[in-house]
This record gives sequence, structure tokens and C-alpha cells, in this order.
Amino acid sequence: MEMLHNLAFGFEHALTLQNLMFCAIGCVVGTLVGLLPGLGPLATISMLLPLTYSIPTGGALIMLAGIYYGAQYGDSVSAITMKIPHASSIVACIDGYQMTLNGKTGLALFTAGISSFIGGTVAIFVLAGLAPALGEVSLLFGPADYCSLMMLGFFCVSFITTGSLLNGLAMCLVGVLLGQIGTDVNSGLERYTFDLPFLAEGVGLVSVALGCFGIAEITKNLDAKEQRTPFSGKIHLMPTWPEFKRIIPSALRGSAVGSFLGILPGGGPVIAQFAAYALDKKVSKYRHEIGSGAIEGVAGQAAADEAAARTSFIPLMSIGIPENPVMALMMAAFVIKGIQPGPNMISQHGDLFWGLVASMWVGNVFLVVLNVPLVRYWLTVFKIPYAVLFPSILFFCCVGTFSVNSNLDDIYITAAFGFLGYVFMRLDLDAAPLMLGFILGPMLEEYFRRAMLLSRGDFSTFVTRPISGTLLGLIAVFVVWQLVSFFRVQKRPAAAMAAAG
Repeated sequence: MEMLHNLAFGFEHALTLQNLMFCAIGCVVGTLVGLLPGLGPLATISMLLPLTYSIPTGGALIMLAGIYYGAQYGDSVSAITMKIPHASSIVACIDGYQMTLNGKTGLALFTAGISSFIGGTVAIFVLAGLAPALGEVSLLFGPADYCSLMMLGFFCVSFITTGSLLNGLAMCLVGVLLGQIGTDVNSGLERYTFDLPFLAEGVGLVSVALGCFGIAEITKNLDAKEQRTPFSGKIHLMPTWPEFKRIIPSALRGSAVGSFLGILPGGGPVIAQFAAYALDKKVSKYRHEIGSGAIEGVAGQAAADEAAARTSFIPLMSIGIPENPVMALMMAAFVIKGIQPGPNMISQHGDLFWGLVASMWVGNVFLVVLNVPLVRYWLTVFKIPYAVLFPSILFFCCVGTFSVNSNLDDIYITAAFGFLGYVFMRLDLDAAPLMLGFILGPMLEEYFRRAMLLSRGDFSTFVTRPISGTLLGLIAVFVVWQLVSFFRVQKRPAAAMAAAG
């Protein structure tokens, strides 16, 4: 009852005309930011941060938050329709784009919109009811625990790869090696830069994602002999009842995964999408269809993406620790307004805290209206012939890449990964495991080094810490499970041949 009372108190502030206007502005800007390749919420919020000086406190924070979680809605559109992802919609390229090729673009976008709404709603209740307690959970995780968590994440490779497991592991290793490019933060030495100055800061995630998925897909389409466009002219938006029954369980699973991983520093939407996809591929009734255009492949990751974006506010507002760069900018906005996020925020600024939480649900409704009924209008752009459309897509890819660091070299890197991604496609190698390795590799190295420094080189810290030991135990169980499954599959053909003989 106390949670409902607090939410009612928050809606009193969120539903004022002024705050509704700022929430709507944030959601619209966030959706547009999500649609444009490379231009993520980090760059947008950093550009709009000076405006917070002239905007009322509640409205400014509500608008910036709307841009962040609104971008999670919008980025699914470009991933599903054009296979051009943002960091938090990489997994949507697998089944979402396959549904587009199967003529189910409208259904894929409807699934992403409704699942995002479900994920956002679940996360808001988690945020409202458990924020003070869950904020302390992240303090229980030490470097050794995060290192084990990253290792567990690598086992998602066997689920997200659409080809053979060996190829998936090889691609994941390539991603880990690419993540090592740049200057080592501890020693200051350059690694794998080949004395090229523009590689000293490493390779950007945006360049790898746009190159391996977006530009590679455009090159593949241009190389095809037939004239094609992702849009067939007919939009089947509403799912049938059997299809809708498949969306709900997957969206709820994704909401649970995203709500948990959003709390952990370094987690957030990027990691949540892979975890939700891996879970669906293991427990879904239709897991054998995932990877070839299944609804579950879109619903789970979209819900996890949106849920993680909401719950990432928990560490910021409950203990004053930003878990990712966007939350660091949000913390700057709080400080600009003279508010110190932390344990005392609920007691000292209850109207602001609960108003911001309530505005997230209001924003959720705005985003459903923007992204579900207006899907037909979003898709009219694909009536344009592909020969005319692809130069525009390449232009936005270049603009998005350049906008991250204002560096022309990033465009060249993106083009190089576009060629590399095209080679991968011709060799039937999946780029999703490469992205997983690229994201988790540097994080694993960082937490491993911290764990070794704190334990003075004692490897037993990974076993003696309860959380780390539990995660390593799960990895061991998973490995045994995979080996048993592998040998069972190998025995079936032998048994069939013996029976036939």
C-alpha cells in the first residue's frame, strides 16, 4: 500500500501540464535519436545538458530521462527494418531483421513496441518498490564477482550464434581481441595499434556495430542480383492470438532479466539484451525457431532493453553511483540543480524522486503511442527503391559515427568493419558473438585486474567470495550440461545407423 501511495504522490507531480510537455519532448527526441544510426542518448543528453539551467528542476530531469529510455524504443526500428543497430539493439538484428525479410516488419515492430512497454512497466514497479533495497545489492558485488559475472556472460555465445558453436566461439575470440586495441590504462602502453595514432584510443563500439551489421548488410543487398526492398507494401501490424500468447512470456522473462542487470554497474541494456536472448533460446517452447525470425527473439530483448534502462536509475538515485556514462550525465544534471543523489534523496526530495518514477510510466504510454500506431508511417520510407534509399542510410551511418568523437578516422574504421562484416556474411559467420566478445572482453580484463590487485594475486578470491563462487558453480554446471547434450546428439545418428543396419 505504501508503494501505491508513493506512486499516487508521484503522479500528482508528473501529470502537471508542464511536466507532461517535457516528458513528451524527451520521448519524441529519444525516439528520433534511436532511429538515427550512431547518434545515441549519450551524445544527445550531453548536448542538451546546458539547457537544464533554464528549465525547472522536475521538467529538466523528466525530459533527459525521457530521451534515455525513449532511445531504447527508437533504436529497435532501425535494427529491425535496416539491420542498423545501436549498442542496445544488436540482438534485434538477428530475429527482427529476419522477420523483415519474411515480410513481417509490422509484426516485428509491434512486438518490439509492446514488449518495451511491458519491460518498462515491470521495471517501474521494481524501481518504485525496491529502489532503496536493490541499490544496496550493487554494493555487494566486488571485482571478483563482476569478473565471474562477465565469464558467465561469455557462455551466452552458444545461444546467440546462429551457426556452429565452434564458429561462434571463434568470432567471440575475435571480438575480445578487437576490444584490446588501444592504450592499456594501467601501463600506458599501446596494444595492437600498429603505430597508427587514431587507434590509440581503441575502436569504438558504434563503428564496429554499424560496420559489421549496417554497412555489411547494405553491401550484401547491393551484391544481390535481384532488386529488393525491406518493405513489401503490406503491413500486418496486429498479431494473432497465438502470436500474442508467445509475446507475453518472453517479454516477462526479458523484463525480469533486464530489471536485475540494470542495477549492476556495467550491466544495463547492452548486456541485458544478450542475457534475455540466451534465456529465451534455452527455456522458450519455440526455442528452435529463435534465430530464424521468431517473435521471442524480438520480444525478450526489447523488454530487457527497456527494463534495464529504467532500473539503471536505481544505483544513481539510491546510493549516488552512476552505472554508465548516460547515468553520469544524469548525475551531472542533478548536481546542476543542487540535488545530491544518494540514500537521502527519497527523504529530502521525495516529490522529485516519485515524480520522476511516475513520469517514466507516463513516458511509457507516450512511447507506445509513438511507436505502435505510427508504425505504418515509419515504414512508408521503405517504399523508396533500395537503390535510392541506401545512399541515405550510408549518409546517416557516417554522420552518426562522426558525431560520437567528431573524428573523421572513425568513418574510415566503420568502413573497414563494413568490409569485414561483408566477408563474415560471405563465409556464413555470425557477427553477434563478435559483438558480445567486444563488449565483455575489456570489462572482464578490467575486473580481473582489480580482483588480482585487491587479493594480492591470490586466485582463491574467485572461489572464497560467495557471489563469485556461486557464479563459477553455475558456469561449471552449464559446461557439464552442454557436454552431456553434445554427446547425446552425437549418439543419436550412431544409434539410428545401428538400428538400420
